[in-house]
Amino acid sequence: MPPATRVTPAPGQESVWDYPRPPRVERSDEEVVVVLGGEVIARTRSGLRVLETSHPPAYYLPYASFVDGALVPVGGTTYCEFKGTASYFDVVGGGRRVARAGWTYRQPSPGYEPILEHVAVMPGLMDRCTVDGEVVEPQAGGFYGGWITSRVVGPFKGGPGTVGW
Repeated sequence: MPPATRVTPAPGQESVWDYPRPPRVERSDEEVVVVLGGEVIARTRSGLRVLETSHPPAYYLPYASFVDGALVPVGGTTYCEFKGTASYFDVVGGGRRVARAGWTYRQPSPGYEPILEHVAVMPGLMDRCTVDGEVVEPQAGGFYGGWITSRVVGPFKGGPGTVGW
């Protein structure tokens, strides 16, 4: 059941309630930067946004946009009903190592092939993530990897009371 109050987007904004389910993958030429341990560990203008109803966009960055050693494969998987089986990475930068803070789909489900060879990170576990210079606010809840910027409005799934959305 969606929330009773949907924020109306202003010009230049998007409502996450206009995003589709199943999610859509779209290319992004925005500059995305990820900082961990005080170091830039990823930078790209060739990212992908995964857009799903009620969620802020999750940004997927090409493997090549990460510095060497920033992604350390670890065991364990999870399953997304749309994208398939996710594999995880510890994310490393500036002397810090954050457990299972990045993920990828090594064999994405049909329709999600564009995310192959891309990695998403939990913005709330990094020092800072930016989109075109704007610092990202992480999606609430610690489970989803959405990136909230002034470009998107909610309300967003993830916080208390949103499980049924």
